Amino acid sequence: MADETTNGAQRPPLRIGIAGLGRAAFFDHLPTLKALPDLFRVVAVCDLLKERRDLVEKDFPNLRTYRRVEDMLDDPEIDVFDIALPTPDHVQTALSALRRNKWTLVETPLAVTSDDAKLLQAASIKARGKLFAYTPGVFSPEFRLALTALDDKRLGDLFEVRVAHQDFIRRDDWQSVKRCLGGCTWYAGTDAVLQAMMLLRTRPSQLWSELKRVASLGDAEDFAHIILKTRTEVTADIELCGGQLAPYSPAFVLRGTRGSISVPRGATEGRLHIIDPAFRFPRRRSSVRTPALADMHEEIPVVDVPVKLPEGADFGAAAFWRALYATIRTAAPFPVALDDVVDVVRYLQLVKKASAFAK
Repeated sequence: MADETTNGAQRPPLRIGIAGLGRAAFFDHLPTLKALPDLFRVVAVCDLLKERRDLVEKDFPNLRTYRRVEDMLDDPEIDVFDIALPTPDHVQTALSALRRNKWTLVETPLAVTSDDAKLLQAASIKARGKLFAYTPGVFSPEFRLALTALDDKRLGDLFEVRVAHQDFIRRDDWQSVKRCLGGCTWYAGTDAVLQAMMLLRTRPSQLWSELKRVASLGDAEDFAHIILKTRTEVTADIELCGGQLAPYSPAFVLRGTRGSISVPRGATEGRLHIIDPAFRFPRRRSSVRTPALADMHEEIPVVDVPVKLPEGADFGAAAFWRALYATIRTAAPFPVALDDVVDVVRYLQLVKKASAFAK
């Protein structure tokens, strides 16, 4: 595992400063960081609300707390600046951190315009690649399993990928408000489109989308349907829905010319539903002659084959942080290229622009 390697090398933990103490920090970043004490140490937090700062202080000894982001940015004892602020503050805060040569992590979305994403990319190049986007979906067990199945030749030639992020939640926070840059396109779209692109293994050449509000109490969309088509005619069908009651659709479906696999969320193992690999179709040609009065279906032997993540596979939220640590401390390649995230911002901006609902 990554943490065993880094511990064995006697490398010190990275010192983290978190800007913004909302749900992302309390329910995601902080619990995971607390579980990785050999790799990370939360040394500072920043939030306008004192009660939020006090809550973190109870769990993390010797913590420095700040009310103003500018003051925390100048803290020389911070190695990684973790930006979990509301979306409108992401770009300028990240630019300020990069100008100070800080390793910088930005909660999703990285930006909401292609121009801003490219601006951050340029700043990262100037800071020698110190910018990362928070993309936990790429490390989820179900996505890792889908990637594993993608290489299985028994599926045949891939022709469609389906990605579904579904829930039922009557959002009433700023993430449900258009003027605050809310909407599922931004808060869920980065992971979903990244997942689709990695399964397609190529950039899409065509895009179609529609946005709706289903259960949200705000005016921003909580339903997005996005279709990406590649030049090889492999299609990704993506659904983000905050108005779907359980049971949910599979998180991923891969469909090939000899079968398919459906992966529920959280799954680490599944089954290929495929034509028996030993079976070969009899040779036959199409004909323009008058067809015989017979059913054209053939007897096809179908089998279910178990598949699972490889032994020792690293997945889940902690895997993201272990990969981040390995990149910063050992210069290991990070699994998610910033170029890909910048492209995703461009696609999601097109999704927004194409919808009358988003205006």
